[in-house]
Amino acid sequence: MADPRFFQRHGPFKLSELAELSGAELAPEADPDRMVQDVAPLDAAGADDISFLDNRKFLARFRASKAGACVVSPRDQGDAPGQMHLLHSSTPYRAYGLIARSFYPAPVAAPRRSERATIDATAKVAADCTVEAGAVIGPDAEIGPRGHIGPNVTIGAGVVLGADCRVYASASLSHCLAGDRVTIREGARIGPEGFGFALDPGGHVTIPQLGRVMIGDDVDIGANTTIDRGAGSDTVIGAGCRIDNLVQIGHNVVLGRGCAIAAQAGMAGSARLGDFVMVGGQAGISGHLTIGDGAQIAGQSGVITDVPAGAKFGGYPATPVRDWHRRTIALSRLAKRKGKSDG
Repeated sequence: MADPRFFQRHGPFKLSELAELSGAELAPEADPDRMVQDVAPLDAAGADDISFLDNRKFLARFRASKAGACVVSPRDQGDAPGQMHLLHSSTPYRAYGLIARSFYPAPVAAPRRSERATIDATAKVAADCTVEAGAVIGPDAEIGPRGHIGPNVTIGAGVVLGADCRVYASASLSHCLAGDRVTIREGARIGPEGFGFALDPGGHVTIPQLGRVMIGDDVDIGANTTIDRGAGSDTVIGAGCRIDNLVQIGHNVVLGRGCAIAAQAGMAGSARLGDFVMVGGQAGISGHLTIGDGAQIAGQSGVITDVPAGAKFGGYPATPVRDWHRRTIALSRLAKRKGKSDG
């Protein structure tokens, strides 16, 4: 059970209601009128909770779980304990997410503006926005309907946020135009100058960064992530992207739709990622490269060449994953042989 000091639970719900809102199907033996009180992990769930199984590595926990209900793939229903009522889904994790959001929807606060916020007279802030204490909204900035600007947030001059945007504590935005339903989490920095300078023995010459950051609808940007504004053309974050904490995105980078970037990854200037690219944690992508649609980059990889659409790359320098694995195995064998010869 989530800590009620931080999370407000809704419900209970009938199992049939949870099936409908999640797109899952009731198993033939499941009781549609069974009441479910909460969500919980497999190893912590009780008789009144619903859980999920998505990864078969956790089959042992599934078999031992005391959960009253569970979302599973039909292929795994034979491993369910006798007391468990099942919802079938080809995407159990997604279905569980929709169920969890029903029990714990995002809180909706009554619109308010703190007396300790500073809003420039020329800024346009929708009447139903919330602006928390310490926030600063600069000249000619625009905040759309139902926005939420957290404590100590800085919204720079001319920044535009669409409807239903949330900016969490201590984030800062400048030179940025964002769409609807954008979430920017704690401490993120959107729109600072990129790393642009000309080398000179007498002292490097800083190049003015004259572009913007363009953020599409339904983007989620993690805590302490930095997205530099463009040097001339814009830095672009496509609709539906999910960017984790502590990610660095350099100037002029373009992300297509639905990209997922894990923590501590970095993209150097002018890299272009297609739609639905996935980048693992701590991976690095060199500047001016093209990563094709649907490509996947393994964690801690170093990408120094273009990556074709749909390819899976890993290692340093990053190569197709099969080649990377072969290289790793070959090196391991060489090391073993050398060890035997030394002995």
